[in-house]
Amino acid sequence: MGKIFIFLGIAFILIGLFLIFFKNFPLFHLPGDIIIQKENFSFYFPIISMILISIVLSFIFNFFNN
Repeated sequence: MGKIFIFLGIAFILIGLFLIFFKNFPLFHLPGDIIIQKENFSFYFPIISMILISIVLSFIFNFFNN
């Protein structure tokens, strides 16, 4: 259980560093993501980004599960 927490901690640190240094990386604004911007309101629903991340994580977890 301890190894899992260490791995998750390192993964969160790497993801955080990636988000800090690559703020304008186009992964998070893919075509198909829903963006609604009004005068005093903005709504962003990254449906395609979530599907892509889900597929990648599924492959990673299935690789480590076998």
